[in-house]
Amino acid sequence: MAYPSPVLHLLACPRGRSFVMPREHGAWGMLLVPLATGAAAGSPSGDRVGWILLFTVAALALFCLRSPLEAGLGISALRPQNDVERALVRYAVSFYALMVVLCLAILMFWAHAYGLLLLGGAAGAAFLVQTVLKQLGRHTRMTAQLTGAMALSSTSAGAYYLATGTLNRAAAIIWLANWLFAADQIHFVQLRIHSARALGVREKFHQGRGFLLHQAACLLLLALLWQARWLPGLILVAFGPLFVRGLVWCLESPRPLQVRRLGVRELAYAVAFGLCFIIGYHHLIG
Repeated sequence: MAYPSPVLHLLACPRGRSFVMPREHGAWGMLLVPLATGAAAGSPSGDRVGWILLFTVAALALFCLRSPLEAGLGISALRPQNDVERALVRYAVSFYALMVVLCLAILMFWAHAYGLLLLGGAAGAAFLVQTVLKQLGRHTRMTAQLTGAMALSSTSAGAYYLATGTLNRAAAIIWLANWLFAADQIHFVQLRIHSARALGVREKFHQGRGFLLHQAACLLLLALLWQARWLPGLILVAFGPLFVRGLVWCLESPRPLQVRRLGVRELAYAVAFGLCFIIGYHHLIG
């Protein structure tokens, strides 16, 4: 039975697009901002620019592959209900998988980027752990998101590796910095959602004490990395607004949670972080 027309019709509907495109809007930033920071920190030139473009296509295809794959395996909240939806899932999985294989094959044979296999294995393991955590229920939701962010932010190390040809300490630290930033955003968004009914400063501090301790630990770790000259001091400036906004939320009067505005603000923080990271890193190595 042929499905092209019904499949295309389904793809034009919101439900159909949910099978082939990730629904986690914040995850796009956690994938692309680290990729941009890693590439810019490595200052690619010549063929390396093309390698990073291929890597970007492969990373996006892998990211998109999860949605139809999880739907097809029945481990997603959205599952195909009829033959047309199942056909769309199969086509999407085949297309994304083909894109990943083609891009990685070119990078392996042309760029000899075998270090991507190590990074891919680490990211794949993180995604596998995230899938298991998601199946355990709501109490592991944030841990699952943090694990997924670790996989998404690995694009920073991959882009830096392709830009410089070296998978070294700098690549690992760039990955760590991007993951810490993403983890802070995830933690804050979850805090805002679960504390939307908090009344008064005392209750906010009680519910947000874990988040504030996490921020203090991140600030200490970043300061140590800066002291060792492994990260630029401008990174502390990039993280500054995150730390301030956590304290401001605890001290301000209760107000209704506006999810869209919160998402836009966190996206602005991510873009500002990327710019500060790129400028500061080039100043550090310059």
